[in-house]
Amino acid sequence: MLVHPDFSHRATVTADEHLWVPSPQSGVARVMLDRLGAEQARATSLVRYASASHFPAHGHPGGEEILVLSGTFSDSSGHYGPGWYLRNPPGSAHQPSSADGALIFVKLWQMPADDTRTVRIDTRAARAWRHDGPRQVCPLHQTEHEQVSLLRLPPGHALQPDAQCGAEILVLEGQLVDDATELGPLGWLRLPPGDTSEHRAGASGVTLYLKTGHLAGLVT
Repeated sequence: MLVHPDFSHRATVTADEHLWVPSPQSGVARVMLDRLGAEQARATSLVRYASASHFPAHGHPGGEEILVLSGTFSDSSGHYGPGWYLRNPPGSAHQPSSADGALIFVKLWQMPADDTRTVRIDTRAARAWRHDGPRQVCPLHQTEHEQVSLLRLPPGHALQPDAQCGAEILVLEGQLVDDATELGPLGWLRLPPGDTSEHRAGASGVTLYLKTGHLAGLVT
């Protein structure tokens, strides 16, 4: 299956365009944002767990990255509410579930084999954030391959991501705008390497997930 497979072009999915597709597991549905492959695939998705739903125990040979958006996501390592950022490195395994339901942002098969850190960060904690001029930054993960953070920008402030090696954005609160697009909550944007688009926070500011540096090897 191919969903937005050409990493040399911009890809955008607004919340109005979300298409929820049942997964093979009852009670779990997903919006496929990008995907290269079948059920075991390089994929970026929104995943929605109904109450009392679960996946069987399984491994993640290519790693898994999760941002909990609402509800409570659980596995053997703990229970994680809104704002928790999780990284399960290549070769890890778990049995995810949700007693009360959850919505999560998930990236699969996108970690190099040497990215071995397990990460658990509560981004709702004030200590996780720092000021960088008029913006606030919550660093999540940084290697030579990628940089991941949450950002809070005041109204009208320019995002200016380092998109030399590509960038990926999920809006969490507020709006992100440019000359062609306005993205509200749960809007997703992938910029190809070298993109010079100018994006800025909307009238109420914006909080967003930002990943950079991870797409260079996917564009020939």
